[in-house]
Amino acid sequence: MLVDLLKLSWAGIKHRRLRSWLTMIGIFIGIAAVVSLVGLGEGLRVAITSQFGFLGTDSLTVTAVSPGFGPPGQGAVNPLKDDLMKKIESIQGVNTAYARIVESALLEYNDNQRMSYVGSVPEGHDRKSFETMLNLNIETGRLLRDSDKAKVVLGNRYSTEDIFGKPVEVGKEVLINGEPFIVIGILEKKGSFIVDGSILMNEQDAKELYNDDKTVDLIIVKVESEALVPQVQENVEKLLRKERGVKVGEEDFQVQTPAKALESLNQTLFAIQLFVYIIATISLVVGGIGIMNTMYTAVLERTREIGIMKAIGARNSMIFLLFFLESGFIGLVGGIIGTGLGFSLSHGLAFLARQAGFRLIQASVSPLLIFGSLAFSFSLGTIFGVLPALRAAKMQPVEALRG
Repeated sequence: MLVDLLKLSWAGIKHRRLRSWLTMIGIFIGIAAVVSLVGLGEGLRVAITSQFGFLGTDSLTVTAVSPGFGPPGQGAVNPLKDDLMKKIESIQGVNTAYARIVESALLEYNDNQRMSYVGSVPEGHDRKSFETMLNLNIETGRLLRDSDKAKVVLGNRYSTEDIFGKPVEVGKEVLINGEPFIVIGILEKKGSFIVDGSILMNEQDAKELYNDDKTVDLIIVKVESEALVPQVQENVEKLLRKERGVKVGEEDFQVQTPAKALESLNQTLFAIQLFVYIIATISLVVGGIGIMNTMYTAVLERTREIGIMKAIGARNSMIFLLFFLESGFIGLVGGIIGTGLGFSLSHGLAFLARQAGFRLIQASVSPLLIFGSLAFSFSLGTIFGVLPALRAAKMQPVEALRG
């Protein structure tokens, strides 16, 4: 019997094809918005999360607060002083600290230009431990040495992607902010845009390139153990308040763990997704009202059919189920179309963004999101179909036959 009711419900939708399609518009627009934007948000979260793995959970990053976007610390009104590194290293629980210059750079090769960023590599006895902490390994060529002058190591993407019309090779000359440098090594691929898109040069070269030998953009603090991270973070913050002459709540610097940075990211993405849910909910409610209106019209059009069914023995529950399932089908079909549209839209937008150079923009539409969207759209249809189905079920056979 249930199979027969499903067939009748589907036949009812096909019979009113144009009206059914128009009714579904609100449903699949709302579902498409949810699937596409949540998929893009989740893809962005996964992509950014993967970028923090190379630092480890037993590290801190210290930066000065800077306006706008760009490398950490760039453009800060009160940048970090170079001598802070040694003071931080004296804090109990700190294994070592590395002061780094991280600046935007215009990289030129084969008469093509690309915006990138330069990261300095510490010299002397800190070099090896820094390379070990970041797990820097060479694919071709070699890593930097203290004696190297005007030489750089590039991230893997410059040798594997046709960014400049042809891959960059070891031994070739590149221009960085108009200054010539020789490429002596290409790093192994890390799957992190931070490392794979980097330009590494010796600290002295970086200071000369940016005409600054007293300030740094970033200090990486390696803590002796993960358990000591909260206490070390608190002590580093106390030190910086004292050195920079600021009070609690007036900090012009940030001391963050990778976990804290990810927490801030997740909060931002949740706020964006919440806004998407609100907009999508409005669309879905409009679509649900459309389903209710369509089903009320269907009940009026099929009054005589309802009377005949009741006259030959159909129970109220059967009539209710017939219209209940039909409204659910309208919601489900709208959900299927919306899910497919949202899936295509999220991956299409992510592809276009990557082609434009925004490599962090990815799409991640999980099976759970797809299943949840379909289940929700079917449930929405049935909820808004309850009242029309009850009206059909309560009709008296004689009155229905007269209609």
